[in-house]
Amino acid sequence: MKVAFYTLGCKVNAYETEAILELFKNQGYEIVDYDDFSDVYIINSCMVTNSGERKSKQIIRRPISINPNAIIIVMGCLSQLKAKQMLDIPGVKIVLGTKNRHLIIDYLNEYLRSGEVINKSEKLDKDESFENLEINDFKNHKRAFLKIQDGCNNFCTYCIIPYTRGRIRSKSRDIILQEVKELVKNGHVEVVLTGIHTGGYGEDLKSYSFSDLLADLEKIHGLKRIRISSIEITELDSEVLEVIKNSNKIVNHLHIPLQSGSERILKLMNRKYTKAEYLRKIQEIRQVFGEIAITTDVIVGFPSESQEDFQEAYDFIKSIGFQELHVFPYSRRQGTPADKMKNQIDKSVKKERVHLLIELSNQLKKSYYESQLNSIKSVIVEQEKDGYLFGHTSDYISVKFVGQKALLGQLIDVELSEMDFPNIIGTIKKITT
Repeated sequence: MKVAFYTLGCKVNAYETEAILELFKNQGYEIVDYDDFSDVYIINSCMVTNSGERKSKQIIRRPISINPNAIIIVMGCLSQLKAKQMLDIPGVKIVLGTKNRHLIIDYLNEYLRSGEVINKSEKLDKDESFENLEINDFKNHKRAFLKIQDGCNNFCTYCIIPYTRGRIRSKSRDIILQEVKELVKNGHVEVVLTGIHTGGYGEDLKSYSFSDLLADLEKIHGLKRIRISSIEITELDSEVLEVIKNSNKIVNHLHIPLQSGSERILKLMNRKYTKAEYLRKIQEIRQVFGEIAITTDVIVGFPSESQEDFQEAYDFIKSIGFQELHVFPYSRRQGTPADKMKNQIDKSVKKERVHLLIELSNQLKKSYYESQLNSIKSVIVEQEKDGYLFGHTSDYISVKFVGQKALLGQLIDVELSEMDFPNIIGTIKKITT
């Protein structure tokens, strides 16, 4: 029997899809591309934004035109909250939410026996345990994503994710370390630690913290790089910073969400810091590490965001000097406090503010890239395209260079020689693995 997968949204979804793909492969299913004819199509959905929800629904509707008799399975955040809507889509036979994904083959077999539609989207309990999906090999990426926790306790006013993912829960230390060893054995030299609230790892554990995990990962033989997908400024405490400072494997890059540079909007968002606190921590990080690449997330057009608020945010962002910004227009999510706030911002205003911040991001990125020209950096070769190899440095510079496809997945020393924005063209100097 053939099965095809489609992942929308975040790195956590990408990890979960990969883990479920392994379950099917181990049971003898043939894995095919999503646009090919398949018996079963599995969609890992997203609803963090309106566009994510809309695209999820479009993707869910696609298979029935390829195979009218297909069994469509929907899981993920969208189906966690809107299971009945998913079952109304032609071809959808099984719906899961964000739990019990490890039983997906059992549910498929149940449907094949009974022919009855199955809804297994269940409410998340406050004391929900961590669902141990695991991977041995991350076939679709050379840098392996590793999910270490699920859920979030922050309840930012704009965010639907705590309602779709539940409270923070952490994967056990022993399972994580064994999983990393298997990934290294299968050729992955970098792991990207990811979760719904990655830096919250360990909050639910009695005597084991995120800094403890980083220290343990440092000891794994053959692992060359550890990357933290995202971490809140409030979680970069002295213990975490000390481990990073002493590490030979944690990359020279941190992604630290800001969300807004307006003091008033930060409060409305229910973020857990002030501008001054955020800035002090950034300055501390730079004092400790010197030249480190810092990227961030920014939301524009939050309810009641005035032109003065936006200008305050713009100036604050510019003054910090991030390497790059990930910019998002505020997206109303029914069920969140921000959805009920007055003075929702017009779409055209949000679009213009996004455009201005993307322009700023490009300026910041170009400036950082130019400062790194003529240096030699290690690059993990991630893909081959149009005669070039592509990969990222420790500080997340995108590099393209001429080389053999056999180098995919390896760590290469490359001299950064010429701008080709959004990449830098490089020349191989040394193969290190």
